[in-house]
Amino acid sequence: MIGTLLVANRGEIACRVFRTCRELGIATVAVYSDADAGALHVREADAAVRLPGAAPAETYLRGDLVVKAALAAGADAVHPGYGFLSENAEFARAVLDAGLVWIGPPPEAIEAMASKTRAKELLGIAPLAAVDVTAADLPVLVKAAAGGGGRGMRVVRDLDALEGELKAASAEAASAFGDGEVFVEPYVENGRHVEVQILADGLGTVWALGTRDCSLQRRHQKVIEESPAPGLAPELVDSLYERSVAAAKAVGYVGAGTVEFLVADVPQALGSARAGGTPTAHFLEMNTRLQVEHPVTEAVYGVDLVALQIAVAEGAPLPPEPPEASGHAIEARLYAEDPASAWTPQAGTLHALAFPSHVRVDTGYASGDTVGVHYDAMLAKVVVHAPTRPEAVRTLGRALETARVHGPVTNRELLVASLRHPEFGDPERLDTGFYDRNLDALTQAPPGAAHAAVAAALADAEGRRGPRGRFGGGWRNLASQDQVKAYGDHEVRYRPTRDGGYTVTAPEGIRVVAAAPDAVRLEVDGVVRHFEVAGYGDDVVHVGPHRLTAVPRFPDPADQREPGSLLAPMPGTVVRVADGLAVGDPVTAGQPLLWLEAMKMEHRVTAPASGTLTALHAAPGRQVEVGALLAVVQQSEQSV
Repeated sequence: MIGTLLVANRGEIACRVFRTCRELGIATVAVYSDADAGALHVREADAAVRLPGAAPAETYLRGDLVVKAALAAGADAVHPGYGFLSENAEFARAVLDAGLVWIGPPPEAIEAMASKTRAKELLGIAPLAAVDVTAADLPVLVKAAAGGGGRGMRVVRDLDALEGELKAASAEAASAFGDGEVFVEPYVENGRHVEVQILADGLGTVWALGTRDCSLQRRHQKVIEESPAPGLAPELVDSLYERSVAAAKAVGYVGAGTVEFLVADVPQALGSARAGGTPTAHFLEMNTRLQVEHPVTEAVYGVDLVALQIAVAEGAPLPPEPPEASGHAIEARLYAEDPASAWTPQAGTLHALAFPSHVRVDTGYASGDTVGVHYDAMLAKVVVHAPTRPEAVRTLGRALETARVHGPVTNRELLVASLRHPEFGDPERLDTGFYDRNLDALTQAPPGAAHAAVAAALADAEGRRGPRGRFGGGWRNLASQDQVKAYGDHEVRYRPTRDGGYTVTAPEGIRVVAAAPDAVRLEVDGVVRHFEVAGYGDDVVHVGPHRLTAVPRFPDPADQREPGSLLAPMPGTVVRVADGLAVGDPVTAGQPLLWLEAMKMEHRVTAPASGTLTALHAAPGRQVEVGALLAVVQQSEQSV
């Protein structure tokens, strides 16, 4: 029996495994980088071992240091979580060679399936050779052979871009997984991303624990997942189960894993009356680890997959058949990122993180923690289980809308809008092109933002107001002119009244019922609405689900930049500068100039217009803060 378990990972998955260990009476050990010294997974573990450094290559990808940490802490088992070394056969062997229990499949199964190229070869599927790709093959997908999570993946629609995207994908994969191997495969437009959860013991029993749909993705990384995959024809589901179980048995698989497919011909896959023919389910990969989205399967089947992983590793048999499925579960990934600005990751202090008690939340953060730049931008996974899909969708949308998420910009509003979009409610319209089609509409300011700005302005006024109408520490007469406060595009005008209240003059049609520094009640069109307001000493104020930024009345001259300035969109590290790029070079609009790495993803910085590069302040390895000047492009007269 396992007595002490080390999780070779960080963040929410480490916390998730620790939770099950506590329920099973197993002591826990965390590992942490210098950047994670105060992280929640370190605080929750019974013991913790430092991995010196901050970058993944120095810390969480150092299998030798992780094994030493396990031995030093007296652990007798290692759980890899997902990402990092979770699909590294050499690491699994090192754990076993050290006399420790490996909570995962045999190294031989990892070797057979963890590399997507070798898995395809095993199943008789040949990837494209990059040198043989022609214009007729486009579009194609460049993909990392190891790992997952959308890292090391690029869609190529222009043959001239292939070489550069191969290099970029390889660099990103090497940084995330310690393996820069990439391959090329045909890219299926607007399919359904469907996967099957499997679980196998060491005695030959293999369960297929239902389907999951993960079609809503950005940058090939899943955003919303659900189980079961809605509306699939029964014969297609049976086929996916058979292929998944056969793949597991072919490599002697043990433990939890996921077999992923891309389903083309969506109407046929749903058994639609208006469709004909047979749906095509392309094998994508087998993930030889626990998936991020495993909670939806746990909810539908009433199981704890981590507990089952541990039991299988201890030699316990699975029952001959899996439990019966019940209801529908949906998971949304809350990211610190700005979907309206090319999904740019965000960093900073997470002042508040709280959700309604009736939803499951897996997170590696607590209120007051700092969101750094070294690792994934995911703040939490929010999971709802209900008898039907519509009920689950409604509950999850409302839970996200009413949560307190105060700090960096997040994708919370996008998640709510996605769940309520008509296409998401119709399985025949649900596919991987969802965000390509709908992102602009989904990132519009949500309803009520103008009223939230009024509440923010009045709460600010109350915060500066002392006894008997005193503002800012001094006595003053009632203003004869409107007070003006702007938040983004919303300008608010108001006047204090003699009875201690306020009159709002813009926007029109608003009556102030009550105002305090942390709460405001407004009557709009005869309906009284309550707004909770929270600020944390900067220009950002949170009003219910709205995150507003105050516009300064007098901009700081130091913030003014010359035209053509390229500023860092997020804090990160400059990893590459375009080959041969130098000051004085002509550049064209959209030309890649340099690449930043932040939160394990590469972000390309391009020329905003055609012209001349007049300044270059970026160099490989340089750490930059958000807003740092990277380069300047002087626009040519022809492109003006």
